[in-house]
Amino acid sequence: MNQQLLCFDFGLSSIGIATGQTDMAIATPLPEIKAKEGVPDWSVIENLIAEWQPKTLLVGLPLNMDGSESALSAKARKFGNRLSGRFGVDVEMIDERLTSRSAKEEMAEIGYNKGKKGNYKNKPVDSIAACLILEQYFNL
Repeated sequence: MNQQLLCFDFGLSSIGIATGQTDMAIATPLPEIKAKEGVPDWSVIENLIAEWQPKTLLVGLPLNMDGSESALSAKARKFGNRLSGRFGVDVEMIDERLTSRSAKEEMAEIGYNKGKKGNYKNKPVDSIAACLILEQYFNL
C-alpha cells in the first residue's frame, strides 16, 4: 500500500525536510525551514502537511555512535511529539547517525563546500540529510 511521507532532520536553527512515497522509495528534498532554538514556524509545517497529506511523519533521532541518546535527542523527541499532537499524524523516530556528515560529503562531491567550513549557507544540507533519513526508512 502506497504511503506519502514527510521526513524532518531536526535542528535548533534549521530543520531539513524531505518527501517520498513508499511505493517509489525515492526521497526528494524540500526547502529547509528556519527554527529558533528548535521551534519552527508551525504554519509552514501545517501548510506542508496540507499540501502533501502524509500518512506518517518521520523525525531523525540524533543518537551517539554507541546508540545512546545525545543531548539533542530529547529536543528531537519533543519536536516529534509536538508534530503528532498538533497535526494528529503518526510520527516515527528514525536513527539518523552520520546523515548530516553524509549529506555534507554528497554536497562536496557536487562542488559545494570547497574546503571552507560553513560554506553550506543557502545549500540544502539539512534537507539532503532528511532525504538520507527517509531512504534509511525505505530500507528497513
